Amino acid sequence: MAERSGVITFQGNPLTLLGNEIGVGARAPDFEVLDNGLAPVRLSSFSGKVVVLSSVPSLDTPVCDIETRRFNDEAGQLGDDVVILTVSMDLPFAQKRWCGAAGVTHVKTLSDHKDASFGMAYGVLIKELRLLARAVFVVDKAGTVRYRELVKEITHEPDYDAALSAVRECIGK
Repeated sequence: MAERSGVITFQGNPLTLLGNEIGVGARAPDFEVLDNGLAPVRLSSFSGKVVVLSSVPSLDTPVCDIETRRFNDEAGQLGDDVVILTVSMDLPFAQKRWCGAAGVTHVKTLSDHKDASFGMAYGVLIKELRLLARAVFVVDKAGTVRYRELVKEITHEPDYDAALSAVRECIGK
């Protein structure tokens, strides 16, 4: 199992990531997570769409809340060819409750709590915390990673403009 130390920090303290690092131009690995109704969901379920994969440590924290709400607002303007998935280790029940309270309807929240399939496949599983690092991947309709941001300090927000620019390039807008 690949380990990368010191790539990200939490309040300045270095953390270790598990799994393989995925770069731009790579084939996006498939994974299996659970939706809010406990049904399995795979990346391959969204074949033919541009997929934004936003991984967050926990929806019940301020930065993750802000990030997911922002992507939810943007998702409504991107059209039917784009799907935004927010993946965390939160239990599906907690994700469903959070979405209801936050009014999030355009982003699909998915739980990786069962076997960390997404976290390991994308190299964003934090060894010390068993949470996911804050990262954004944009996967084009052919299944190729077109954008990747691993946020160095997990208490910081990602570069929304850069991620959304990559999405617009993929859909020709």
